[in-house]
Amino acid sequence: MLVSYIKSSEFPSQCPSDGLPEYAFIGRSNVGKSSLINMLAGNSKLSKVSGTPGKTKLINHFLVNKSWYMVDLPGYGFAKTSKSARQQFSSIITRYIGERDSLSLLFVLIDARREPQSIDLAFIRQLGERGVPFALVFTKADKVSAAERRANVERFRRTLLLTWEELPPIFVTSSEKKVGGEEIIAYIEHINKSLQKQ
Repeated sequence: MLVSYIKSSEFPSQCPSDGLPEYAFIGRSNVGKSSLINMLAGNSKLSKVSGTPGKTKLINHFLVNKSWYMVDLPGYGFAKTSKSARQQFSSIITRYIGERDSLSLLFVLIDARREPQSIDLAFIRQLGERGVPFALVFTKADKVSAAERRANVERFRRTLLLTWEELPPIFVTSSEKKVGGEEIIAYIEHINKSLQKQ
């Protein structure tokens, strides 16, 4: 897979305008977003990985096989940043999701070690209200036992089913163990084929 960094944008209007499909990745600060993108790309240095939450401040576009983009979005949540910076991140995310016609799917990253978090559920609810297509990616699967991981994923599913008639696609990943990446890429390629038929 050929992946190259294209640009970082402060506003959605500055993003690439070639109309290629975009698959964006978002999640709470420090959920392992950059690590996941690097695993998918097969390049550990593509997206900057940091132990400090809130490091991604811009919309980062990576071109894959000259045919679609992986997009690294700022995280949401309680990063150690000022209130004004958090509001700026929130504005960037809201505008990107609302304005990008080329956004094919949003991958929402969830920490597999945790029970359902209200901030993730609230964000997912907003996606539903806006009609944004998304999938769930449980990260850091290697950091918890298989039984606990299954229990946390099932709790999340049951919580969503209280308000959702149909669940989105769900992936379980470990960037460290290189688990789940092939399934995500296969799903993206499936969507791309569907788009080409339209």
